[in-house]
Amino acid sequence: MNAASNAEAMTPIFPGSVDAAGQRATLGVLGGGQLGRMFVHAAQRLGYFTAVLEPDAHSPAGLVSHHHIQTTYDDPAGLAQLSQLCQAITTEFENVPAQVLQTLAQTRPVAPSAAVVGIAQNRIEEKAHFAACAAGSGVSCAPYAVIETPAQLQAVQAERADLLPGILKTARLGYDGKGQVRVRTAAELAAAWAELGGVACVLEKMLPLTAECSVLVARGWDGQVVSFAPQRNVHVNGILAVTHAYEGNLPPALATRASDAAVSIAQHLGYVGVLCVEFFVVADGSAHGGLVVNEMAPRPHNSGHYTLDACDASQFDLQVHALAGLPLPPPRQHSPAIMLNLLGEVWFNASSQPREPDWQSVLSLPGTHLHLYGKLDARAGRKMGHLTITGPDVDSVKAVARRAAGLLNLPGLDVL
Repeated sequence: MNAASNAEAMTPIFPGSVDAAGQRATLGVLGGGQLGRMFVHAAQRLGYFTAVLEPDAHSPAGLVSHHHIQTTYDDPAGLAQLSQLCQAITTEFENVPAQVLQTLAQTRPVAPSAAVVGIAQNRIEEKAHFAACAAGSGVSCAPYAVIETPAQLQAVQAERADLLPGILKTARLGYDGKGQVRVRTAAELAAAWAELGGVACVLEKMLPLTAECSVLVARGWDGQVVSFAPQRNVHVNGILAVTHAYEGNLPPALATRASDAAVSIAQHLGYVGVLCVEFFVVADGSAHGGLVVNEMAPRPHNSGHYTLDACDASQFDLQVHALAGLPLPPPRQHSPAIMLNLLGEVWFNASSQPREPDWQSVLSLPGTHLHLYGKLDARAGRKMGHLTITGPDVDSVKAVARRAAGLLNLPGLDVL
């Protein structure tokens, strides 16, 4: 697969430039969430105009962009307006219809491609891709089976007892722990598939995990690749809670394998843009080499938000560079960092009464960087912002992170 087949025709879009028709250099993004907002900020800082296509009138990205096209993602008139305004277009989330990206790509450079986003939208295709490139990446996914029909369910129950206990995951629209059920027996598997509506699923063997990590890769139209060092991640109830980003957060050999595998996966896809590849660190190293690939996100990722404060180029800077056809500077991390995810629960006390977080105390701590996403309503499980802590050394960063997490009553204190 080569998603960058038109790389030779891609002319760099320089910031602040004006074309022959008087059109200012404008970059577009499908989706108005926080990832779109941070992309818009990075693009504007360089001097680009921006356009966001998003149905929500109060979306975080739409509120800060030069243009907000308030339509559904598949609205023909809205897509035509986006294409007319922009010289290149990206997406901030993988569940935008892939056909929309294909339509836009008929008139404008679009990255990542519809083909790649289509793979990321479907766990069945995604796992097949990981299996296909395992020889090159050196890292495979966990053992799994596809369940799309009652016959396949029966076959798995009869022939794949090795996959239990396991996790049944919907092939589409599952994220942040949604669309997943843990199963221990064949009977529980049948009940879980029925609970999920009998939709296409994968049953993935549950492995003895010791940690989770992710790698952010940026790849340009010309095939240039740069990446950040792997992050170690801690999830609570299926949602990222803490990211550890500093030297020594993972064993060096394992970190190198994760980085090499992520780059290999991006190259195999012919990817253009920023790609996040998530891995499980497993205890049975003899069987899996200590590392299995979990999933990929064809966009910047929550676990990479620390790059805004701890690196000389953030994941969003690289997303802008890749989309516009600019050179990709190898990012350098100048400070150890810990990122704390801020969910809607922070805005409520133990009695579920609304409260204002104690920003006075939190922001008095050294090395704290608060990022709120501009969302108007706090809800349980909703990503409202993040707090990054940087410092001169890992111990001081951990100490401040513990104090901040305590002040905000965040989960994951035991891993800080």
